[in-house]
Amino acid sequence: MSIAQTQAKAEQLLRQAGILPVVTADSVDEARKLSSALLKGGLTAIELTLRTPCALDALVALKKELPGIAVGMGTVLTIEQMEKCIELGADFLVTPGTPPELADALAKAPIPAVPGGATPTEFLSLMARGFRVCKLFPANAVGGLAMLKGLAGPMGELKICPTGGISEDTAAEYLAQPNVVCIGGSWMVPKPWLKAGEWDKVEASAAKAAGIVAAARAG
Repeated sequence: MSIAQTQAKAEQLLRQAGILPVVTADSVDEARKLSSALLKGGLTAIELTLRTPCALDALVALKKELPGIAVGMGTVLTIEQMEKCIELGADFLVTPGTPPELADALAKAPIPAVPGGATPTEFLSLMARGFRVCKLFPANAVGGLAMLKGLAGPMGELKICPTGGISEDTAAEYLAQPNVVCIGGSWMVPKPWLKAGEWDKVEASAAKAAGIVAAARAG
């Protein structure tokens, strides 16, 4: 697929998701149970970060056992990680930031990529490579809603998934921005709940998040 095709697919996937839970699992079993709870709550995609040793094994397990959820691999920092995630069946890729060599590789990837940036210059560089769907990270730290509104004028065709510091209380405000295609967050998967195995709380929080997305779209 061309980058235009993979970017169109990225936009479709993220728009359908609305809210992308950022998941850091300490075991394959934890990844399986929390992802199942998120899916039961109505969230259809996750960003599974490469921050723990089990992440790639969790990707394989989720692709085999939970076909209803799109598994994006996050915290992709190198071309080698990108290639491994593609090989193991990731549905899409997400980066926190995107140096030039990684951006070039992602532009040629056969699956959708959502490259991260934090400044107008970074986004312009990504757009020059054909990207039209990007991640703003860390969103709150670099201006949050004000940054998104500032980017909307000169980069009107750029669709953004802001991630970092967004909460259940601020989710609706972010989703209301015309250039926001999806938001990322981890408030529905806090570590204490995961450690205690409180999957019912994860499911309930996911259901509330799905409701926020539905309300934003209805509005």
